[in-house]
Amino acid sequence: MYTITPLIIIDALWLGVIAKKFYLTHIGYLMTSNPNWIAISLFYLLYPVGIMIFVLEPSKGNMKKTAILGSLFGFFTYATYELTNRGVIFQWPWTVVIIDILWGVVLTATVSTLAVYFFQKKHT
Repeated sequence: MYTITPLIIIDALWLGVIAKKFYLTHIGYLMTSNPNWIAISLFYLLYPVGIMIFVLEPSKGNMKKTAILGSLFGFFTYATYELTNRGVIFQWPWTVVIIDILWGVVLTATVSTLAVYFFQKKHT
């Protein structure tokens, strides 16, 4: 709950408002008008589990360590996705690779630190 809610809200704001034109411009030719909600739901259920295992548990509530581990987890997960796309999808733009990896870093660090903040606020 501490990770899934901010993840969905922040990522929806990014994808649906802030970066929507960017994605339409660069990869709109690949985007569907009928999203696969099962796949999307699975991502938003699984990614927070990864954050809990690889970021929140090892950081033990230390905000600085949480931000660092969140940044690293976001970097490696989004880099894996983006570089795979670049390797196998014809003309996957480098601009999208770079912006998405940076977004993964910012998103995951933010969601992770918010999760720690809200958890500590509720339990102190």
